[in-house]
Amino acid sequence: MNTYTITLKNCAFFARHGAMAEEAVLGQRFFVDAELDVPANAALTEDDLDATMHYGHAFAVIEEVVTGTRRALIEALAQDVAVALCARFPMICRAAITVRKPSVPIPGILDYVEVRVEHRP
Repeated sequence: MNTYTITLKNCAFFARHGAMAEEAVLGQRFFVDAELDVPANAALTEDDLDATMHYGHAFAVIEEVVTGTRRALIEALAQDVAVALCARFPMICRAAITVRKPSVPIPGILDYVEVRVEHRP
């Protein structure tokens, strides 16, 4: 099957994920990338908007998940996003979701911690 990839890069949200109690109180920004493989179809050959996935709607699904239920692990959060996107858009063949957390409670200097999961419905 031929596919193409729709990518949403660096979607930013304020949320309260993390294992520490302070993270639930203070919250922070989280950044999400979504790579969504969908079957090649009339969107490519006929410029048909109805044949593709609306990335604005995909962004709304990601936002709902990230700002919704609190998770201790960004691994679980990334999986939640992948599953929600695949449920909302059955045309997705593969969802690769990356979650970045810039402020982590560890004694060290780093830009962010990142987790990537892949889900195939």
